[in-house]
Amino acid sequence: MKKILFTTLTGLVLLTSSTAFARTDPALLNQAAKNVVTVSKAKTLADETGVTLTGTIVKHIAGDHYEFKDKTGSIVIDVDDDLANGWQLKVGDKVRIVGEVDTHRVKPTEIEVLQIVRVK
Repeated sequence: MKKILFTTLTGLVLLTSSTAFARTDPALLNQAAKNVVTVSKAKTLADETGVTLTGTIVKHIAGDHYEFKDKTGSIVIDVDDDLANGWQLKVGDKVRIVGEVDTHRVKPTEIEVLQIVRVK
């Protein structure tokens, strides 16, 4: 009985935690829409701050990681494959990204991208 209860509770915890991480918080998107910043400003903001930036993809680093640049500097962005809505993200693309600041103890600040669109 204890084993069944433990398995059930573990499954529920894993299910709810993965669901929480998988969805985009509307409040964060709203904050990001109002917080249009430059790369240099984004690097100074607190972890999990919503931001909107416009610039150019200058390098594909590896996997989902790209170097993004605007007139004030560059920053690494993490873009999930499913966010590009059918188009292949490539070096030279000018894009607008909506995301959140992701600070780390030992690596430089990044932007976790929640939405991305090509701009002309």
